[in-house]
Amino acid sequence: MKAMLLKGVSDLRSSDRPLEYSDVPVPELGEGEILVRVMASGVCHTELDEIEGRTPPPHYPVIPGHQVVGTVEESGEGANKFTTGDRVGVAWIYSSCGVCRYCLEANENLCPEFMATGRDADGGYAEYMKVSQDYAYNIPDTLGDSEAAPLLCAGAVGYRALRLTGITDGQSLGLTGFGASGHLVLKMVKHMFPSTHVYVFARSGTEREFAMELGADWTGDAGEYTPEKLDAVIDTTPVWKPVIEALKNLRSGGRLVINAIRKEDVDKDYLLKLKYHEHMWMEKEIKSVANVSPRDVKEFLELAGKIPIRAKIEEYPLKEANRALRELKVGNIRGAKVLKLV
Repeated sequence: MKAMLLKGVSDLRSSDRPLEYSDVPVPELGEGEILVRVMASGVCHTELDEIEGRTPPPHYPVIPGHQVVGTVEESGEGANKFTTGDRVGVAWIYSSCGVCRYCLEANENLCPEFMATGRDADGGYAEYMKVSQDYAYNIPDTLGDSEAAPLLCAGAVGYRALRLTGITDGQSLGLTGFGASGHLVLKMVKHMFPSTHVYVFARSGTEREFAMELGADWTGDAGEYTPEKLDAVIDTTPVWKPVIEALKNLRSGGRLVINAIRKEDVDKDYLLKLKYHEHMWMEKEIKSVANVSPRDVKEFLELAGKIPIRAKIEEYPLKEANRALRELKVGNIRGAKVLKLV
């Protein structure tokens, strides 16, 4: 089969071909596994982190890709959850141990043996991939292959972040950063919590206009004060300034949820602006998001199919994955990038 291989750390600013278009064997199935014929695979910023060494895979070569939609081609011994031809999705969580306290609590995302698709195990930048049937999910009929692929990362982790805020209908929510995950969260909130006011902090006028089009009640810069104190804020930025600014907008007992795989080095000068009485007192909370659980993926896909949520997409053939990654690196974005294989 054809696949895009990552063979080592590469600087996307100087390398035109960090991934190698190669012929590799079709995966052999183990017990409980299914073989997925890949139809579409989303291109994510996390792939940039893998390629450039910020979250490197434990071994090389590896096939990236953790937003995968395809059809079941074959089932291994003991795999009876799906039948041949079923359409399934594979997300960031590839596997977990299944027996630790976190797995038993349905928090497999915190498992010490958590494995990530496309980093710790081969992913969807290929014609075929294998995965345990327990980490594959039905794709709603209302969503096309390329439409569904980006939802398996930004959508699922955004759904987890929203759950972790603990808000109920009518409580106020802030969104700091308005990229792929933020705009999907806004769509979820409008469906799940119709009486909730949503306040969006974004740098660019284009992002603010987009947020208002999607139903935001207010937009502004991270340093501004919202018209009312917020019950919760979700931060999706890679920097620290929005964290401190979000804390000052929280009401007593409010919660800040940081939905980011990494943060840039702390700006010490700015950190000195953190004042306990203004930013932290009155039982304010900070909680981070780590990965996603099977529950997050399953529940979000069901929700996305009902709303329905549609992602704006740009499609590329598999062998053009390097071009899609370079465009993502430089910010040439006109929708979610998806490798279309079939």
